[in-house]
This record gives sequence, structure tokens and C-alpha cells, in this order.
Amino acid sequence: MPLFVALWPPGRVRDHLRRAVREARPTAPDLRWSPPQGWHLTLVFLGDPGDRTPRVAEALERALEGRPPLDLTLDGWGVFPRPDEPDAGRGASVVWAGVRGDGLTGLATDLADSARRAGVPVSSRPFVPHVTLARSRRPHDVTRTLRALGPAIPTGWRADRVDLVESRPSGPDRYRTVRSWGLPWGSESQRAPERGTS
Repeated sequence: MPLFVALWPPGRVRDHLRRAVREARPTAPDLRWSPPQGWHLTLVFLGDPGDRTPRVAEALERALEGRPPLDLTLDGWGVFPRPDEPDAGRGASVVWAGVRGDGLTGLATDLADSARRAGVPVSSRPFVPHVTLARSRRPHDVTRTLRALGPAIPTGWRADRVDLVESRPSGPDRYRTVRSWGLPWGSESQRAPERGTS
């Protein structure tokens, strides 16, 4: 099964996105809108590491050692593919909410580098921090949809947990957390107490 490393926005951030999506959804009925419980920010997509999963999990843990929590903020709306011209809505196959925060790109880069050293061929595409809201198999003109989403109110949150997640295309639970790391990882409060034998 494919794995990815993710941050999950809390309920109040999802509520903000849910209100925006409720206004925009009627403008693009042909898009497949992601359910709010699945909204996440992918830091690194790992594909299917197979028997390398334990090794890559250890490598990710080392990359998270001593990392502080991240203060993140929603940062406008965007689309993929990203156009060069100002008319951003034409020919889009993905609509997303942007995310910004100090240290976010550095964290994603370090996690990707760690996965590569563990033998996982991670893509070298530039990291664009976002939460996917809708997608389509064929390009759409989503200009009206982007307008209907309304002004992007900067809603912030503190990300203090990183998850290694399994993506399952079928079944009731699309995403299953395989491993979780609290931030800062490696502090005394995060380590399990040692158990004596006497």
C-alpha cells in the first residue's frame, strides 16, 4: 500500500475549509470533492516501500529528532497544474488550500532526503504545501470555483504531530495511520520510560 507523511489540520481549520467548500461546490459539480475527514497536508509521498517500510520509518524518526512544533496558516487557494499566467482557474485538475509556516519546507525536504537515503525513490518535484479539496481526471475551468471559495481568511494552528499514513483506495477508511511522532520528538516527555527487570 502507498505511504505518505502528513500533517492533519485540527477541527476548527477543517470547519473554515468546510464553509468555503460549501459555497464553492455548486460551481463545479463534476469535480470529486474530498471529504473533510481526509483533508491533510502531505509532506512526503513515499509510494509503496514494501519491505523497506521499517527502515524508512526509522529514517523519518531520525529526521524528526528535536524538531519543534510548526505554526501553520491557511494561505489562499490554488490549482494544479500551476499556470504561469494570471488566469489561474483554466485547465485545472486539482483545487487546493495553500498552507504556509516557518520551517515547513525545510521539514519536508529533510524527510524526503531521509527517505531517499533509506532506499525510497522520492520525487524531486518542488514542495507546494497544500490541502487538496477537489480533483478531476480531466482539466476543468474552475475560475468561478476559486471566486466562490471567497477570501482566504488566514486561519492558523500549531502542528505538533507528524503521521506516517497508509493510503487504501477501497474500504471505509481511506487513510490509516501507521506511525505517529509528537513534536518535539526525542524530548524526555516523548520517550517511553525504561522498565526495570527487578
